[in-house]
Amino acid sequence: MALTAAIGLVVKDSRIATIAKPTPATLVGAGKVDEIKVLCRSVEPELVIVNAMLSPVQQRNLEKAWGTKVLDRTALILEIFGERAQTREGRLQVELAHLTYQRSRLVKSWTHLERQRGGFGFLGGPGETQIETDRRLIGERIAKIKKELEEVKRTRGLHRKARKRVPYPVVALVGYTNAGKSTLFNRLTASEVLAKDMLFATLDPTLRGLKLPSGRRIILSDTVGFIADLPVELVAAFRATLEEVLEADMILHVRDAAHGESEAQKADVVKVLHELGVHEDERSVVEVLNKIDLLEPDVAEAMLLKSQMRNAMLTGEQVAVSAADGRGCEALLSVIERLLGSQEQTLRLTLAPEDGAGLAWAYANGRVLERRSGEKGLYLVIAADQPTVERFEAHFPGKITIAEAAQDRRAISS
Repeated sequence: MALTAAIGLVVKDSRIATIAKPTPATLVGAGKVDEIKVLCRSVEPELVIVNAMLSPVQQRNLEKAWGTKVLDRTALILEIFGERAQTREGRLQVELAHLTYQRSRLVKSWTHLERQRGGFGFLGGPGETQIETDRRLIGERIAKIKKELEEVKRTRGLHRKARKRVPYPVVALVGYTNAGKSTLFNRLTASEVLAKDMLFATLDPTLRGLKLPSGRRIILSDTVGFIADLPVELVAAFRATLEEVLEADMILHVRDAAHGESEAQKADVVKVLHELGVHEDERSVVEVLNKIDLLEPDVAEAMLLKSQMRNAMLTGEQVAVSAADGRGCEALLSVIERLLGSQEQTLRLTLAPEDGAGLAWAYANGRVLERRSGEKGLYLVIAADQPTVERFEAHFPGKITIAEAAQDRRAISS
């Protein structure tokens, strides 16, 4: 139902078919086919949607039996993605998925594909059939799109390299579709990204700068939502989009705490992340229990209190929030800051008083925690991740020492 609503379709009727053993010709049994045939005669639908994957033969047989167009789950999701994609990359990815799907629908028994053209009998063979022509044309278009997507991927890679030269860690929002990622993104960054109560409202990745309570800046990335049984064509086509997740320093797994199947949705997201090569033990992952405003007030308050206790004890990365009204968002920012801080090292740098260029470089490339003038020059305490530490050591050879922040502060104060 949610998938059909996402593309503006009106459901006139629905049926549940229990399938003990799939029927090769029609997926469902003959009795259910006849039942829906009678229903189609009375309702006269423009479209019948089967919430499962149909083979080309099954789709064709059901269309003949019911006298109307039939779409399976994969085709419906592709239609939604086609309507939502806004950027050039998104449209290319959707077209690639569509063509990959359509190529599998080319079956020889389609009457308009049985015609042959070209060739001269035994001299030149039967020539190229229409189905072969269609398959060849689709193949050529797929090859062209893949080439264009490789260029997009290369450009995105250059952008990521440019971002790495700036000390801004990337935090990616992931989660089941309609979990409230874009609403949370807008709340945290004061942006106006499309955020609606429907599936796949976001397809194209969006990045915005965000300032943490300490003043440290990060980049927040909003990504496409996941869904159970995501079509294989889309997983492959949208891998470039999801590369933002692969490159992120931290992942916020946004969950719909008010949804009855929240745990099952979590399992689906974790499964997709694992398929992409993202594992919780390799990077910081924070569970964000969103939409607590839809829960009973006492339940929501208990979840917020539990989050505060976890944050105070520095145990467990799970935060309850309401992206709609803002509750819990400050605690979430504190958790992000704490976990990103644990990935940093603290540098001690001494500069000559007249080294204004060096001072500017240090501020541009690191997070200056303390600054003080002394007898030997200017003393700085700087927080930086490992790649930035290496840049500092290369830029200030022999002038960098690495120590704990507390040690640095004691050294400066003395």
